[in-house]
Amino acid sequence: MRALIEQSRGPGAAYHAVCVLSDQPAAAGLKVARDLGVPAQAISARDHPDRAGFERALAGAINQCSPALIILAGFMRILSAQFVEAFSGRILNIHPSLLPKYPGLDTHRRALEAGEAEHGATVHFVTEQLDGGPSIIQGRVAVMANDDEASLAARVQALEHRIYPLAVRWFCEGRLRYAAGAAWLDGQILGAPVQFDSRLGDAP
Repeated sequence: MRALIEQSRGPGAAYHAVCVLSDQPAAAGLKVARDLGVPAQAISARDHPDRAGFERALAGAINQCSPALIILAGFMRILSAQFVEAFSGRILNIHPSLLPKYPGLDTHRRALEAGEAEHGATVHFVTEQLDGGPSIIQGRVAVMANDDEASLAARVQALEHRIYPLAVRWFCEGRLRYAAGAAWLDGQILGAPVQFDSRLGDAP
């Protein structure tokens, strides 16, 4: 979240953050957002009788902000099919694995246990299928012999800070869209996610 907001302040930025919402009232990101001048609000599921009530409150807060794009970052709650449909094609998520490998939790541990030679992160459109929406861009890191979960997670997170703002920029520039169940970039269906190469800079 911090990386997305900070990059929105740079020269030639294609987007700006209109609000930050969290389902965790104690989330540190709420203060970070406010310190960066972005309105922030907590909407706790505990304040609502059921999932549907929580999602109505969340959708209401989103609509009040009128964002062109909803960006999930560290949001661990599974959204219902009805919620996703209401914002279809306007929700992005970043997942710490090279999807379709390792959807769900504990991705770094699972990659290490499987003896993977490389690991990474994937930005994708959100659909009702958990971590199963069309992939947009992936970044890869080599898995080192001495890696543990913490060291691998740190390198993946650094990569996330590069590829997530890039995907957001593509969307806000009109280059990226979701249609017919697929991700489209520059008028072409992405049959496979763009592979980010840091040696080529941030604009493949």
